[in-house]
Amino acid sequence: MSKTILLFPGQGAQYVGMGQTLASTFEPAKKIMQEADEILGFSLSKLMAEGPEDVLKSTDNTQPALFTVSAMVMEILKAEGFEFDYVAGHSLGEYSAIYAAGGFSFADGLRLVRTRGELMASAGSKNPGAMAAIMGQEENKILELCEAVKDAGVVVPANINCPGQIVVSGAQEGVAKLVENCAAAGIKAIPLAVSGAFHSPLMQFAQPGLAEAIAKTTFNDVAKPVIANVIAEPVTSGKEIADLLVRQLVSPVRWNDCMNKAISLGVTQGVEVGSGKVLMGLMRKISRDVKVTPVETIEAFQALKA
Repeated sequence: MSKTILLFPGQGAQYVGMGQTLASTFEPAKKIMQEADEILGFSLSKLMAEGPEDVLKSTDNTQPALFTVSAMVMEILKAEGFEFDYVAGHSLGEYSAIYAAGGFSFADGLRLVRTRGELMASAGSKNPGAMAAIMGQEENKILELCEAVKDAGVVVPANINCPGQIVVSGAQEGVAKLVENCAAAGIKAIPLAVSGAFHSPLMQFAQPGLAEAIAKTTFNDVAKPVIANVIAEPVTSGKEIADLLVRQLVSPVRWNDCMNKAISLGVTQGVEVGSGKVLMGLMRKISRDVKVTPVETIEAFQALKA
């Protein structure tokens, strides 16, 4: 029997104006937006609506903004009685996936991602890092490239997104050297505009604070399994989900493996919940047998219901 997975995007999917039409059209989305403002103690809704873009792009704001938009879409899907079998989220998106599966409340999830964003921003300023996307190479080759620059600084695979797209993360000097080596070898490498070396050992500064925040949060067992970034396996235990989130901060996002695991479990349909179409694009490179529909607009909701 065909299965459906909900997919939740991570950082990079944000833009000024996101979520505005949803909030003005759907009552469940409006309620979530209002709740976010109350919980955070500042107008996230105004920042999302008006920017400025550089403030929205700051990781401590981006994370709660993206989590909120995904929650808004999720509440609309719930109100429509939409059925699904699995959830998965890319990096930050894993928090949205856990919320969608019933792993924690919106308020708890929002506080967690705000804290995570603040801790990651602080770790990024204390220990500046960089990230770069390497195209057209297998993971073994990426590991060789990382090993070759270790004298310049630690660099590790951070996002194994799809065949031929792996993001590396680490010390600025190490990533710069790796990009230079790629250019010399005719390998396409794209430096990314990020505020830290996410999913690398440089994020260890943020780990104790995140572990403390997670320990104070109530995690529920979930009926709809979360296919976890770190292990690319379906998880339903609240305790295991919490433990994996602490590890996720300094571990690679094994997105390609997560999607292949979903396919092996019978998934043939996906819905990208929230901002953008990045995960739809990645799925096209992983498998043409899974159709992913992004839902962020009123038209998309109507098409999904049809």
